[in-house]
Amino acid sequence: MKIFVISLGGSLTVPQEIDIKFLKKFKKIIDAMDGKKFIIIVGGGRTARNYQRAAKKIVNITNEDLDWLGIHATRLNAHLLLTIFRDKAYYRIIKNPKEKVNFKEQILIAAGWKPGFSTDYDAVLLAKTYNSNIILNLTNIDYVYDKDPNKYKDAKPFKNISWNDYLKLIKNNWIPGISVPFDPIASRLAKNLKFKVVVINGKKINNLRKFLENKKFNGTIIS
Repeated sequence: MKIFVISLGGSLTVPQEIDIKFLKKFKKIIDAMDGKKFIIIVGGGRTARNYQRAAKKIVNITNEDLDWLGIHATRLNAHLLLTIFRDKAYYRIIKNPKEKVNFKEQILIAAGWKPGFSTDYDAVLLAKTYNSNIILNLTNIDYVYDKDPNKYKDAKPFKNISWNDYLKLIKNNWIPGISVPFDPIASRLAKNLKFKVVVINGKKINNLRKFLENKKFNGTIIS
């Protein structure tokens, strides 16, 4: 059975507070996909940002500690997903993306691993561990653009883009809290493994359903 790895942006799960409406729609789509298996790894969202911002205002904090705050936020969000999908999910959260479990359930829930790596990077490792070559990156933009569409009205969207061209658009290093469609370290690994990443706006969640049903969808394929 084909396994899809979903990197679920924390900005969708917890944009300001927990987005119950989004989670209900997401669950409905995943529940309807009989014959497909999913590994879902979730980001930290506003929860991570709030803790990181608070720490920065109190002390000079290291990137490692910023990462750990983000990692624990992903684990809290992952437990929420595990609770939501309890009847269809493996019984525990996977924290090490290199650990392979023989899950018979439809869904495996994963969370952040260790400092220096985003959940995007963990998603690529999960795809490698479970012999999948496709990662669905649910974020809060319609496409990958040549520049920030929130700042520039003339930003050009891409429906398809190569890894080489994508890597030219983003910064080279991973910084906790960085805002890019798919982080640079994860992107380089995905490129080396010849994986495909599909960027879909989770706020327009029907595009996820359309992709999974092999229908025309709005989003960007990086390959």
